[in-house]
Amino acid sequence: MLFIPAVQPPASASESAWCFAFVEGQILLPQDEGATFAPQPRAELEPLLSLQQRRHYLGRLEGIDCWALALSEPPAGWRRSPLRAAMMQFSEPLMGLAGRAAQVLEWDRAHRHCGVCGTATELQAGERARRCPACGHTAYPRVSPAMMVLVWRQGGGTGELLLARSPQYVPGVYSALAGFVEAGESLEECVHREVAEEVGVRVTDLRYYGSQSWPFPHSLMVAYTAKWVEGEIVPQAAEIEDARWYALDALPKIPPRFSISGHLIRDTVRALGGPEPSATASPVVR
Repeated sequence: MLFIPAVQPPASASESAWCFAFVEGQILLPQDEGATFAPQPRAELEPLLSLQQRRHYLGRLEGIDCWALALSEPPAGWRRSPLRAAMMQFSEPLMGLAGRAAQVLEWDRAHRHCGVCGTATELQAGERARRCPACGHTAYPRVSPAMMVLVWRQGGGTGELLLARSPQYVPGVYSALAGFVEAGESLEECVHREVAEEVGVRVTDLRYYGSQSWPFPHSLMVAYTAKWVEGEIVPQAAEIEDARWYALDALPKIPPRFSISGHLIRDTVRALGGPEPSATASPVVR
């Protein structure tokens, strides 16, 4: 599905529209859980548009206009859903658009006033920006880069993966290591620092895997694989609840494929010659 991003809507509106509407950070889905999230005819969009607090045009998906809306309450026929749960049900294009909508609305909410002098800011025509009329400071949507790295080593037959879990994870789920890039730091430097801080080991042979926009609230995940060099696992207090080496054929529960971590782990296992992991596999620790 082809998405063409834009800031200003075209002169001729499409007959229906995708509306990614949010109430207090939660996306709105049809009240009937069996109903498909789909473009709405313009005549049926009035309940959403009449309650809108803020509206931003996102572009067109296969020729259909896409909007991000912030509402004060759900209208009749709609229910709130956590964004993460909704994204797991969406196709890849819709998942990306829902994330884009959430980030644009969060940027607009957080920059209503100038961060330099406190004056109310104004939306700019033709670009995604809010500008201060007093001092000229301009705020664009924020993107916070974060690295993700899956560490592997020889052993246990075809190899082993270093997986860890944060106290905030769903019980029993393990994933790759991750952390935010600090000011003045390259992505590669961040990988080495975060691995050393979070689990106390050294790595080499960094290989870029891919990236994913992650709207919680405005991250860009950049994923790598890396080979273990030396060191015993020492989990970072308060950050890492548990970290272990797992054989490729005996992984714990891992994230689903909708997140880049789920893709990273599965594709790395396949590249190393292991079996397709299950999201509900029983953990066998090596």
